[in-house]
Amino acid sequence: MTEINNTKIIAVDHGYGNIKTANTVTPTGITAYDSEPALGGNILEYYGKWYKVGEKHKDFVADKTTDEEYYLLTLMAIARELGREKIYEADVHLVCGLPLKWVRSQREDFSSYLTRKKKLSFRYNGKDFRVKLTGCTVLPQGYPAVAQSVGKYQGTHMVADIGNGTMNIMYIVDKKPIEEKCWTEKLGTNECMIKVLNAVMEETGASIEPATVERVLRFGTADIPEKYLSIIRKVAEEYAAEIFSTLKKYEYNPDLVRLHIVGGGAVIIKNFGKYDSERVEIIDDICANAKGYEYVVALSWRNRK
Repeated sequence: MTEINNTKIIAVDHGYGNIKTANTVTPTGITAYDSEPALGGNILEYYGKWYKVGEKHKDFVADKTTDEEYYLLTLMAIARELGREKIYEADVHLVCGLPLKWVRSQREDFSSYLTRKKKLSFRYNGKDFRVKLTGCTVLPQGYPAVAQSVGKYQGTHMVADIGNGTMNIMYIVDKKPIEEKCWTEKLGTNECMIKVLNAVMEETGASIEPATVERVLRFGTADIPEKYLSIIRKVAEEYAAEIFSTLKKYEYNPDLVRLHIVGGGAVIIKNFGKYDSERVEIIDDICANAKGYEYVVALSWRNRK
């Protein structure tokens, strides 16, 4: 979180699997209650309802404004970021992103969706928050994650931002992003998860918890027998190979193009992919996009002075 002219710039990365700020990560699952839930957790209270956030993940939707969930998740994200610094009343400028190919068509609607109310009052984990939204900037996903490093880029670079639902691809040539060479593929990490769950069921007849699979994908192992680990690792390797195959469809040549992989899928490539580490950078900070959103807007505001 950055403060400029008494306004807090808070970046929110609205992923399908996790909602991220520059400093927090929360799974996007959200459940509504008419009374306060008996068990604790991430509890948002808003307009007489209670929402428990962080159990499981939200299903993929191409348009994030189709229901109220991303709006409520945004309130939770603001509260988590402000609460870290024990701030409960603030003017806030939101910064968020959308997949590269959807920004132009959905930017205005998404901004209006998030800023429908300028003055907000809500309660999160027992604390009351009062927030005045001063505006919302919507950026393309992917580029902000590398924005602080672009000044060092020479020649041709490709950014692959692998989220839970989509993979966004962008070319950067001599430090400049090329808008005509941007694509969005529905090849996020959830595709890998589905294939793993199906493979484990088909080969062993067992149903495995997604949380266990996530641990293997993230750390390479988990406290389960080798017969399950080998299935998960095999599918993860196949998914990583599919990622590189898809990139080659968009003219990725490892000899001529330096590749930067960001997003939640970066750790799968790091653990299970085959690549030249001299020419492929793995940015496995899941908050990289949110940090980049904040950096880009803060830089723009400072340059206007």
